[in-house]
Amino acid sequence: MWTVSTSKSSKTETPGHYHHGNLRRALLEAGLERLESTQNPEFSLRELTRIVGVSVNAAYRHFASKEALLAAMAAEGFHRLVVEQAHAVQAHPDKGEGFAEAGRAYVNFARRHPALFRLMFSRFAATSPDREMHASAQLAYSGMLHSLAAVLDKPADDPEVKVGAIQAWSLVHGLSQLIIDGQVDSHTDNVDTLIDEVFKAKLETGFLQKQ
Repeated sequence: MWTVSTSKSSKTETPGHYHHGNLRRALLEAGLERLESTQNPEFSLRELTRIVGVSVNAAYRHFASKEALLAAMAAEGFHRLVVEQAHAVQAHPDKGEGFAEAGRAYVNFARRHPALFRLMFSRFAATSPDREMHASAQLAYSGMLHSLAAVLDKPADDPEVKVGAIQAWSLVHGLSQLIIDGQVDSHTDNVDTLIDEVFKAKLETGFLQKQ
């Protein structure tokens, strides 16, 4: 199931608050802040070194390329998503309700961080050779898989659980994309209410009931 790790901070801090002894983290946070402010990953390592106040050569000792930095940013995004979903699950003693709340956490994460969300699930991320990023992405998926297995009281490798996990992922990911791309704006006056209604309709189909 989803578990909360304290190995990394899920809080975005101002890059200038980092000492250069933690330059990798400072560059990572600067990249995340730049992505958040511009909603565009088209920035350079040189730009970030100016923000942090170090030389380009110093940055290359931590990230061999812009692509390596983007992979690290995506990995951080998955880590933060896992933490938020874990908190959502743990806040509800009922396993089914916890699983549904984790789905809401997924959608709301995308709403708060649309550019990071797009980076995490981009073609770049899917084809990147970065092991840390893929491990973080797999952790997010495994959390969903094992949480659903607990709801259905079946092993995680059960075919029903595997198909159900993809079905649940398709629901929250598709809804997230529609929302952050503005596709539902003309269909509702309240996105939060829409999200609740979508989840309610799905739960009423008996999706989370043991067969």
